Amino acid sequence: MNFLNLENKTFLITGVANKKSVAYFSAKTLLDNGADLIFTVQNETIQKKVQELFPSKIIYILDASNENEIVDFGKKLLKENIKLHGFLHSIAFANYSEGMKPFHETKLRDYLEATTISCFSLVEIAKNIKQVLDTNASVVTISISNTRATNYGYMGPIKASLDAAVAFLAKSFASDSEVRFNAIASGPLKTSASAGIPGYIENYLFAEQLTLRHRALHTQEVANSVVFLLSPASSGINATSMLVDAGMSANYFDEKVVSKFSQNKD
Repeated sequence: MNFLNLENKTFLITGVANKKSVAYFSAKTLLDNGADLIFTVQNETIQKKVQELFPSKIIYILDASNENEIVDFGKKLLKENIKLHGFLHSIAFANYSEGMKPFHETKLRDYLEATTISCFSLVEIAKNIKQVLDTNASVVTISISNTRATNYGYMGPIKASLDAAVAFLAKSFASDSEVRFNAIASGPLKTSASAGIPGYIENYLFAEQLTLRHRALHTQEVANSVVFLLSPASSGINATSMLVDAGMSANYFDEKVVSKFSQNKD
């Protein structure tokens, strides 16, 4: 038995859309360590792409904003006698079609839609797959390194809600199981999803200078942490967020960055 002990264990992976996503890197790392996988995707177009990336794996179509579909999905897994040892929730959406706005100008419909998809889908899916989760299963979701300092508009408060939901899910599941819930609080990454956030590239480049090594955080590094939390090796970690940001949070006043600013100021 190796350290992670993932052989012959099955994990549900959501959010794979291409080779740049955290979900893709996590899924690939799980497979490389002997795990089996099933996937959910949003539509048939993405299903075809994921089938090419992970041939022979089961891929379900699931709209994370549709309560009825999630209920049916849970029933389908139960009927097919699938046992899950873990679940990666890597689903997020925000409408930035009108550009980045001050938080107080957020539209209610946009906030509710983003909350449903990016946060409450974790609660809804967890509830409906509870019967097929192993009693010691691990659930991991993807958050961000600092929900207060983020420059992602209204996604900051929604990710803060996601972080809180992790703790409350852990407590509620603890009444009759040892299923664990944790979040990965990731620093900025170079993914296709993040590219759709207005001004993200500038934020990403600035964050790179704030890491202690002055090199960007890599998606594989985040995936490695995801896989550790999904594995039995992390059995003592529950109801918390694991910060993965290459030291950025301890280096907001990096000497080189401050010096460069001081030299260029008016």
